[in-house]
Amino acid sequence: MAEAHAAGEQVAARVWTVRLDAAGRGLAAVKVDCSRAACTPQRLDSAALGRTFAAAHLRAHLRAAGGPRREAACACRADGCQGHAESGGRGSAGPVWRCGGAVVLAVLTDPMGRWWRAWECCARCAAVHPAARVVATAPEAAPVGAVDETPVPAGVPGVGAGAPLFSAPSPAAASGGAPVGGDRLPAPRAAAARPRTPKRSGKIAQRHVPHDLRPTVLRDELIELGDAFRAYQSAAEPDLARLAELHERKARAFTTWADVTGDGSLRAEARRAEQAAATALAQHAQRTGEGAAGVTRLLTGPNQWEHARAVLAHARDHAPVPGPEARLVVLMLTLRSACGGSGNVTGLDLRGWPLTDAEQVLQSLVDAGWLRLPGTVSDLLASGSDNPTRVGVDSLLAPDGVSGVLGLGKTTRAKLSGWAQKTVGERTLRKKKLPAAGRLLALACAAHSSADGRLGALGRGLGLDALAALCAVGTSEIGALVEQLTAAEWFSDVSLTDTHLMGGLSERVLPLGCPVPAGTGAEAASGTGSGGA
Repeated sequence: MAEAHAAGEQVAARVWTVRLDAAGRGLAAVKVDCSRAACTPQRLDSAALGRTFAAAHLRAHLRAAGGPRREAACACRADGCQGHAESGGRGSAGPVWRCGGAVVLAVLTDPMGRWWRAWECCARCAAVHPAARVVATAPEAAPVGAVDETPVPAGVPGVGAGAPLFSAPSPAAASGGAPVGGDRLPAPRAAAARPRTPKRSGKIAQRHVPHDLRPTVLRDELIELGDAFRAYQSAAEPDLARLAELHERKARAFTTWADVTGDGSLRAEARRAEQAAATALAQHAQRTGEGAAGVTRLLTGPNQWEHARAVLAHARDHAPVPGPEARLVVLMLTLRSACGGSGNVTGLDLRGWPLTDAEQVLQSLVDAGWLRLPGTVSDLLASGSDNPTRVGVDSLLAPDGVSGVLGLGKTTRAKLSGWAQKTVGERTLRKKKLPAAGRLLALACAAHSSADGRLGALGRGLGLDALAALCAVGTSEIGALVEQLTAAEWFSDVSLTDTHLMGGLSERVLPLGCPVPAGTGAEAASGTGSGGA
């Protein structure tokens, strides 16, 4: 650029700098200043508003500038950029860097969002700043000192002031004009080379589908699925049945992809797709009222159902005292105290639970350090609805001392507590005087049923070992508890095998059910639950 113009032909480069500063100590407001004298400072209420205004102000300057001028001097050189210092280390006292290339408008932003700058400089200096972005380039001047005076057609790239010179002939002469080197290029080929057929590629679930993936039918299925998911997301109305179908196809395709490549993350993605398909189907059935999934459930969504199963597993793994009665109290108090490690309980609540000796069970939990009371156990049993007792369960507090380890919000905690209370105190179970183990089995079966009430995901049944662990009893005791629940009309067509409990919930119990999505590997369904009686 500087080589193409005499010093007298150059004009001062334009520079715009917009700064963002605090309006005062302790204030959220900011002040925006522009280096142009005609621009008055602006005060904004927050840094976010200030950054938005500053960026828009600089863009307005760039639109009004009319693009860079090829006769402008390099503002970067005048400002002392690092590219102008001699590489030998003598700095500005030694020979300076020669500017080169066309004049450009470059924009540079402070990573901390405190200033924005645009300036006219040469292309070579703009390249010295890796973070700078060139937004416009000045038109090139006519070539100076060329060997051949033949005019070069307008718009030919690579020829003009600041253009690099190569020893080989310039491609610009292919149309018949003389290149900078003075040699004429041979005529172009009569026919263009045959274009290559682009290889199919695509993207699904933030993964790129390799163009060389084999078999090709798998590659094509993955690409089409990605396109189908994007088309679904852009649709005006949701179609849960269609979404479930897409997730089922995705689960099959990713399973095959995992088999071909041996990538375990693909298999995990396939399992997530199976869960998403089951959830979408359950939501579709619930919206349309199709079959048993159309019943009005006490817990209304998959997220609450997952939390119900998580709380049952937490009580199984963290109960400090053995036995079904202690387990039932641990479960119910966990639901009362899940958010902040404390909750209200009355003596009436405890008398509604099937406990043969409530005072002894509560005292054992206090002695184990799991339960914290403001007074004595007798005080708790005597408290009424007008003066509930605030109990504490310190193990439910997260390390920050505020949030709960179960991750339940206040609304979800209240819904889960109401669900457990209604299930444990269900009218027929109370009339039949089922013990605590029977109530726990009723809860476990309700929380691990399919959408139509069959036990286990997809009606595959529940493992006896896992049920025994949830109910704090031995596996051999499950049969007697099942008979009691059958007499209370909790089950329909129930049967026991050596390893599983098969059957389904009765129609009366369906509103208490929490459908398990297919493919979740729920512990009670698979029979891999841990913990014992």
